[in-house]
Amino acid sequence: MISCTQCKTPLAGQAINTYGMVACPSCSGLLRADVYPALYRQAPAGQVGETLQMDKEAGCFYHSRKKAVIPCAACGRFLCSLCDVEFNGRHLCPICLEKGKTKRKITNLENHRVCYDRIALLIAIVPMLIVYITILTAPIVIFMTFRYWNAPGSIIPYTKIRFILAFVIAVLQLVGWFILFSNLVGN
Repeated sequence: MISCTQCKTPLAGQAINTYGMVACPSCSGLLRADVYPALYRQAPAGQVGETLQMDKEAGCFYHSRKKAVIPCAACGRFLCSLCDVEFNGRHLCPICLEKGKTKRKITNLENHRVCYDRIALLIAIVPMLIVYITILTAPIVIFMTFRYWNAPGSIIPYTKIRFILAFVIAVLQLVGWFILFSNLVGN
């Protein structure tokens, strides 16, 4: 079963293989799950895919003893039911899907994600080298923490510790500026 990367809640079928991001029904975090159709197919015990019935039937390019059911829309290779990957209404073989991902020929296939927590932490820490910049960057970090808290993070699940650290550092920077200005005005 496919589950949310943040709260581990199982996802319903309508949240899988969608064109855009979908909100998790439990935590409302945005996510996108693309899976091979073979995940949902029930194969008879001991048998995977259809075997060739006669020698004159077309066989799968990748599994020569399996019956071909459809050609790949990109390269034309015959595919069995195991190798057929339906993606945005097109039937592709695993090689063409991988090439589309690496060469970025499939436009709506996600190739990377922006990790806003890393950006917020960098914006909080790097300006500390030049202290005067922190008066501008600390509010930006606080805004980013609240704005992108539920944005999809890395594909690999992790905690929100970077956002928490960035927020704490930014608040401490603003408190430091407040104390400095109050001491300057008080003198």
